[in-house]
Amino acid sequence: MELDQAYQEYVNDLYRYLFSLSKDHFIAEDLVQEAFYRAYLHLEDYEISNIRAWLFKVAYNAFIDFQRKNKRLVIQEQIEEWSSSSKETPEKRLLEKESFQLLLNDIHSLKEQERHVLLLCDLHQLTYNEAAEIVDMKLNTLKSHLHRGRRKVMDRVKERMKADE
Repeated sequence: MELDQAYQEYVNDLYRYLFSLSKDHFIAEDLVQEAFYRAYLHLEDYEISNIRAWLFKVAYNAFIDFQRKNKRLVIQEQIEEWSSSSKETPEKRLLEKESFQLLLNDIHSLKEQERHVLLLCDLHQLTYNEAAEIVDMKLNTLKSHLHRGRRKVMDRVKERMKADE
């Protein structure tokens, strides 16, 4: 697969993944560019059977490098406006945005490995094997982190629901 074709097919997926990690539109855009730049430099060096998983791994490594370089995550105050249909009311959009923001905050409160595997497997729907390859982890370890992460997020959601009653 040509890099141009891979870019057209996967740029939005990588952006959403990197946005969910960084919680910042501009950082996510920069990291997408960095990931595709790295892919351009190294694409011929590897025989890649699953380019989507490989690009996610490149993006993950770009994020880790960025995180190490800056020693912190930049937290965004608001999520970009989501595209809306004409049937949605502003109140409904606001509630959905708040709910999604709360869920992202719950996910970001997890340990780093749990957060990464939960985002890859649940939000970006990669297979366990693909996610394990991306984060360079054994399959059973990934499943353990995913199970713990899901349980912690569900516990936080349940606590919030009880508090709202």
